[in-house]
Amino acid sequence: MINTILTNQNPELTKNYIIKLLDQLTIDYQNTKSERKAIAHQSSTSEEEFTVLEEIELLTTDIRGYASQIKATGSIDNPQEAIKELQHKRVFDIPNVTQFYFNNSQQYDNTKYYLRMLDYLRLIILEYLTIQ
Repeated sequence: MINTILTNQNPELTKNYIIKLLDQLTIDYQNTKSERKAIAHQSSTSEEEFTVLEEIELLTTDIRGYASQIKATGSIDNPQEAIKELQHKRVFDIPNVTQFYFNNSQQYDNTKYYLRMLDYLRLIILEYLTIQ
């Protein structure tokens, strides 16, 4: 709660928080390597357009890409478009991801944590873009 109050008052603090989250997510993603292999094996027979891993990769590329732009330049090209996109990229609005998250209650804890933190990063980026 204190972090939220502080970041609402100071875009620079929010930017620093985004950078810390981005760096931590890089580590968290590496910690999912063995789980991703197991998930890939589990979903190798999936007939979905995108597997859950492909959906996670797409989210990772988009959300962490925005965070990387903020880290490098302090801003995002076309922030209004980014806001729109991030508002519609809710991690748990993707059926494959939601099904994976809730149907594997005792498995894949690192990947589930990564998904929660990725969505949290998305929200912090949205906050940053709206207070700029």
